[in-house]
Amino acid sequence: MPLIHECVVTTLSPEGRPHIAPLGLIEDQGYWIAAPFRPSSTLYNLTHNGRATASFTDDARIFVGLVTGQRSWPLTDIEDWPAPRLSAALAHAELVVERVEEHESRPRFFCRVRRIESHRPFLGMNRARAAVLEAAILATRLDMLSREKIESELAYLQIAIDKTAGEAEREAWDMVMAKIEGYKDRAKVPATR
Repeated sequence: MPLIHECVVTTLSPEGRPHIAPLGLIEDQGYWIAAPFRPSSTLYNLTHNGRATASFTDDARIFVGLVTGQRSWPLTDIEDWPAPRLSAALAHAELVVERVEEHESRPRFFCRVRRIESHRPFLGMNRARAAVLEAAILATRLDMLSREKIESELAYLQIAIDKTAGEAEREAWDMVMAKIEGYKDRAKVPATR
C-alpha cells in the first residue's frame, strides 16, 4: 500500500473561488495522487484548473469542521501560486496535475509537487489527533459501513482520546461524535412519503 498524506486541499473554481476539503493524497512513484469521489467540488475544480494546494495541519478541529460542514477557515495567499493555503498550515505543497486516470466513482489526478514550504514547527505525534482524524474519516463513510464496525472503531479510538487528548482534540472529538450521533438518530426515524 502506498503512503497517504492526510491534508486539506485547496482547489479553485473556474471563476477563481477557493474550495477547501479534507483529502488523503496518495504518494506513489513520484506522484501525489488526488482521488476525490464523484461528484464533488474538488473533482470539478481539479478538472477545470489543474492546480491545487495541500495544507498540512495538526489542528484536528479543521478536519472535523470540514467533515461536519464548517467551510470558512482562514486562507493565506501564496506568492506566484493561484490556490491559497490554510492560514493554520504547518506546511503546504503546491501541486500541478500532470495526468488523469478516469474512473466511475474516483478519478485519479496524478500531480507533481512544484514546491513545499514550511510555516511553523511540527511538535510531534499525538495519538488523540490521529484518533480524531480516523473518527472524521469514519463520519464520511456512515452510509458505507455497518453500525457494528463504526461502534467498534469508535470504542477503540476513544481510548486514545481518554489518555492523550488536549482541549483542542476533545473539542474536535465532541464535534465528530455529534455528527455520528445525529446520523444514528436519523437512521432510526422511518422514512416518510
